[in-house]
Amino acid sequence: MRKLRIIPLMAALLFSVSASAQDTQGSRTTGKIEPLPRDLEMQLALSALPPHLRDDATVYVLNPGTGFELAREGNNGFHTFVARTGEDTMRGSWRFAEYRDDILYPVSFDAAGAKAHMRVFFDIATMQAKGMPAAELKEIIQQRYRTGYYKPPERAGVSYMLSPILRTYDNPEESDRVATTNNPHVMHYAPNVSNKDVGGPKPALVPYPFVTIEGPHGFMIQHFGKLETAAITQEYREMLARLCKIEALWCLPAESGSH
Repeated sequence: MRKLRIIPLMAALLFSVSASAQDTQGSRTTGKIEPLPRDLEMQLALSALPPHLRDDATVYVLNPGTGFELAREGNNGFHTFVARTGEDTMRGSWRFAEYRDDILYPVSFDAAGAKAHMRVFFDIATMQAKGMPAAELKEIIQQRYRTGYYKPPERAGVSYMLSPILRTYDNPEESDRVATTNNPHVMHYAPNVSNKDVGGPKPALVPYPFVTIEGPHGFMIQHFGKLETAAITQEYREMLARLCKIEALWCLPAESGSH
């Protein structure tokens, strides 16, 4: 994939120490993903969306043995799921030697994004379920980007990532460092739009939008503010408690309701 000329998405999200927890250099590479309770996974997936889109959205859950499965069919064109090995894992030149078991981030796409971006996540999950070695999977995905196998969205659109919890790579272009954060944000598809085109700050700062992954698969990111983030965190306090009980690395610090 094209080398980023600005701070990558997840690095930009980690702008507040108080919004991150258990930054780790060490690996959590059991090679086996344990499924979440189905109701919790569906709630977590839907937390990526704003309230008015949740009831009629299509929801997927992960079957570690086969890949993503349809859990509920919707009719508003939005699709949502919880990534356990995400597209960001495929960035950068660092060696992806083994699958992690602690990655967890809810993401949603509209119809255009589902056809383009979501396809990558689902391909990754299917190949991982079939037992493909991690390094080989990363090379295949990167090759598909290079050759144009994965197309950019056909129109402008939006991906919501409004959940109060994300655990994934903070700068996947550079390393395999992982962190847990609370950073609700909205991503607009911005194929071949540069950060300079939109006047995005370097480094990316709240509340100003900026472009990441400049090129055919670029996004323009807009963070939520302190009040909105606090409200989302309060709404999902019981869900967050359940996740924290399952896995300590999914616990947010008490002050993470604000940036």
